Amino acid sequence: MKRQLYGKGNERVDMEKVCVLGAGSWGTTLAALLAKNDKQVALWGRVEDGVELMAKSRENVQFLPGIIIPDQVTPTIDIAAAIEGASLIVLSIPSQALRGVLVAIEKYLDKDICIVNTAKGLEITTGMRLSQLVEEILGQEVRERFAVLSGPSHAEEVAREIPTAVTVAASCNDTAFLVQDYFMSPTFRVYTNPDVAGVELGGALKNIIALAAGVAYGLGYGDNTMAALMTRGLTEIIRMGAAMGGDPRTFSGLSGMGDLVVTCGSRHSRNRRAGELIGQGLSLEETLIRIGMVVEGAHTCRVVHKMALEMGIDMPITKACYQVLYENRDPREGVGNLMERQKKHEIEEIT
Repeated sequence: MKRQLYGKGNERVDMEKVCVLGAGSWGTTLAALLAKNDKQVALWGRVEDGVELMAKSRENVQFLPGIIIPDQVTPTIDIAAAIEGASLIVLSIPSQALRGVLVAIEKYLDKDICIVNTAKGLEITTGMRLSQLVEEILGQEVRERFAVLSGPSHAEEVAREIPTAVTVAASCNDTAFLVQDYFMSPTFRVYTNPDVAGVELGGALKNIIALAAGVAYGLGYGDNTMAALMTRGLTEIIRMGAAMGGDPRTFSGLSGMGDLVVTCGSRHSRNRRAGELIGQGLSLEETLIRIGMVVEGAHTCRVVHKMALEMGIDMPITKACYQVLYENRDPREGVGNLMERQKKHEIEEIT
């Protein structure tokens, strides 16, 4: 749907409407990006997300301070109004809350509307990838209209228009190209990929490795340790990702290696920061309170560890991370156990 607005010269300007569900840092960033791409954006969030203040101050003080929200973005707590007339729905909801939101919006969705998911995780209770969850709730026919946007893209940098490259994955090429056109900008480059499973799994699994990297930082370890964790972590991602239906080549791309590098190494990474606090002696519960936002890796570690045991897949970093998070294993002991494992041949580990 297009709305008629007026430009500087009093000329009529037609703008497509997009709905972004989720008013956290990433949802707000994407809303601003789409607005700058000449879209009228409804940004939905909860009262506790500070949406009403956001509408008045034109700033997401709670999750993205210092960034001005463009006038073309309308923050709202009315989910039906946010969706009405939109040509594209962007899901920027934490993975464990996605099911509830999908159930709530199903009755408002036009059968032709395209949906883009940007969350990175797996559902704990089912182990489902988020595209599988969307299909379960909205029906298999949504597959042709569904895409995943993922890659190394911290909201704090994208919002400040620092050059960023991401991937959009969809089973339908036309959908991938459409989403690419919506999001592409001079500072936000969007590639396409048909491997929905691989792109989703790369984004989800790297959060576990980022937590482990944060623990190592918290313990005071250095660059050698980081390099080992990231490299061997990528091996685990490929091993599990391929077993769950992803193309191994995808994990060498932006949604795999690219996202792994930025999430393990960046000061903006919640997963790395959470790991640092745990490495410094805080419990998981204390850490989550201190972070104050969703740490997807903590959830993903639980479900992936369980799946790895059931599938007979060797994931030693994930196992060590799980033991530290949920079995009160001393982090230094966890690192020691990794270093003292049985001798292996590096290349054989990948296949």
